[in-house]
Amino acid sequence: MKKKLLFLLVGGLFLLGGCGKATESDIIKDLTKKINNANSYYIEGTLEIVNNEDIYTYDVEVSYARKDNYKVRLVNNVNNHEQIILRNSEGVYVVTPRINKSFKFQSDWPYNNSQVYLLSPLLEDITSDDNRVFEEVKDGYKLTVAANYPNNPKLVKQEILLDKNSNIKSVTVIDKDGNKQISMNYKKIDLNSKFKNSYFDLKEIIDVKEDNTPSEDNTTTENKNTNTNNNKEQKDSTKTEETSSIEDVIYPMYLPSNTHLSNKEKVTKESGERLILTFDGDNPFMLIEETIAKEKEHLIVPTYGDLELMASTVAIVNENSVNWIDNNIEYYVVSDKLSKQELLNIARSISVLPVSK
Repeated sequence: MKKKLLFLLVGGLFLLGGCGKATESDIIKDLTKKINNANSYYIEGTLEIVNNEDIYTYDVEVSYARKDNYKVRLVNNVNNHEQIILRNSEGVYVVTPRINKSFKFQSDWPYNNSQVYLLSPLLEDITSDDNRVFEEVKDGYKLTVAANYPNNPKLVKQEILLDKNSNIKSVTVIDKDGNKQISMNYKKIDLNSKFKNSYFDLKEIIDVKEDNTPSEDNTTTENKNTNTNNNKEQKDSTKTEETSSIEDVIYPMYLPSNTHLSNKEKVTKESGERLILTFDGDNPFMLIEETIAKEKEHLIVPTYGDLELMASTVAIVNENSVNWIDNNIEYYVVSDKLSKQELLNIARSISVLPVSK
């Protein structure tokens, strides 16, 4: 009888010891259920991008609703440069409120590469990697999975931290040497947010930016406080002094081999200046820098290409060019000889921190 009681006691302790300790399968199953069951969500966080020795920091707001409706608001912490990435049934837009201009294009974004601030693409990276590494860490768990950045092969791994309840806390993208290149710290994830049907229309963004006041019936009560708190920041970010001249020429810090600057030409436009830098040699290309003025009416520019998040801005990339806006200057790197990767290497080397940093 005593032996039987001892056996039952030991067996019970063993079972109790096994309970409560989540496995990799448990965590991924729970995370998958949360994300797949969410018809909509709202996220707030802080994004950091490393470019050489500089770190660019953004405030990030993400809104999502089935099916394939996304609105991502990125605000540079240094100069308040704001861009909004919008996806709806009509296509993908990159909106720059400061100049009242949007680029519109057909794209697979956000499913064509890893996305540190979007839940479904992040979940896809986790579940599709058979070689992922699962670890228990202080206050939670860490998943290390492959990163998918076709235009930036130096980004090889993602480290995803979750709390004990399978909630994502941060995502860090590292290079082959383990150095941090991108990080997203999640401050808020609301899997029950509701948005009215027109919330993901381009017109909603334009109307809000023109009025400098968020439309209160766009979101649920939970998110109205966020919009109210951001109202002052939105007003600040839409104020801009139009740049009419290019005072400082910005040169690329990276040049392909056997390539040199052969010509520099400044052209006066109706509303500013255009600077054309021509580089010749084995790998020729052209760098164009031009001032931009705020459009009186919102301008939509049809564009071919894909989105690329660079250090200081969102760029549009195609086979022959990279185009982006930064500090009231629009940049183009153009070549019919260079690969897309080389074009991006040049473009990334042009990114310059605002003086106020």
